[in-house]
Amino acid sequence: MPVSVLIPTPLRKFTKNQEMVYVSPGTIGSLISELEEQFPGLGARLTDEEGNLRRFVNIYLNEEDIRFLTGKETPVKDGDAVSIVPAIAGG
Repeated sequence: MPVSVLIPTPLRKFTKNQEMVYVSPGTIGSLISELEEQFPGLGARLTDEEGNLRRFVNIYLNEEDIRFLTGKETPVKDGDAVSIVPAIAGG
């Protein structure tokens, strides 16, 4: 069973408007790499030039923020659900 990744509306232009895409198990880092392979340009929206997660992008693994787990090294296994949530600022 693959890993499901929920794509937020602002990034769906990269996934041909797919709300949910599927990738192989591994780590959050390998998941981002696979997303970039499948959907060119998407990985650059999630990471900066050094490969670090962008500050305004939150990634959740089964509803837990990966920043409180092991970041990009967080293991992802079959059947897990990953959500990409852009941070929203306002005033």
